[in-house]
Amino acid sequence: MLQFSTKKALGEYLDQQRQLGKTIGFVPTMGALHEGHASLVKIARKSTDIVTVSVFVNPTQFNDKNDLQNYPRTEEKDCQLLESLGVDAVFLPSVDEMYPEPDTRVFDFAGIDRVMEGEHRPGHFNGVAQVVSRLFDIVNPDKAFFGEKDYQQIAIIKQMVKTLGYKLEIVPCPIVRGADGLALSSRNALLTPEHRAVAPFIHKTLSQVPAMAATKSPAEICNWVVETINSQPLLEAEYFQIVDDETMMPINTFTKGRKSVGCVTVWAGKVRLIDNVVF
Repeated sequence: MLQFSTKKALGEYLDQQRQLGKTIGFVPTMGALHEGHASLVKIARKSTDIVTVSVFVNPTQFNDKNDLQNYPRTEEKDCQLLESLGVDAVFLPSVDEMYPEPDTRVFDFAGIDRVMEGEHRPGHFNGVAQVVSRLFDIVNPDKAFFGEKDYQQIAIIKQMVKTLGYKLEIVPCPIVRGADGLALSSRNALLTPEHRAVAPFIHKTLSQVPAMAATKSPAEICNWVVETINSQPLLEAEYFQIVDDETMMPINTFTKGRKSVGCVTVWAGKVRLIDNVVF
């Protein structure tokens, strides 16, 4: 596995591979890698010739400086995992390499950024678009792979790809869960043992939602999910919303044949966890 720290060196390597007729798969990450990331790499490995992974904690998508400071960083361990998975190239840029000057671009996401995570983390998705667009410019992949745990983020990136005219395929990949149902996340490493023990209650609650859709309205289900999660003393729901699968806009009624997504954010102590259920 080759390691690159500069845009120029990585770009030259990938250009060579492209000239040989190879397809490029790309998995952007913020490190602290786990089996969820590994699943993205495995899917990329099966569907593209050259797999490139970036490991970069992007400062522009954090609206909380403490969250940025506390975000887990395990670069050496990450590289060992990526090599074991057969990754061809890993990109490990510095902040200065990615942002030699401030990125002042403001993106139009057709309203997708005004609900849920966008409402509760102002500027977050604009920062995501800044870094992902820069990475797409550097890597120029044929396919890019993203986990469905960040469901709204995938919708944001698809909108950005459409707006900027990128010629690549965004590949959503299924959520990977632990044996107890908790969605794998780099933030799980920050949970106290007590909060880690109760965190699977989030998925246990969400798993009951699809069956409820036959008899209850979206508003009734949203209230039930928040009340149920908050009944666990160590958890606090920030929000639960049921939205349209494509527009990410909240829905008032269920439409037969139309996919809906229930998205939740929960505080487990000082750690903010997200999850969703599609139905």
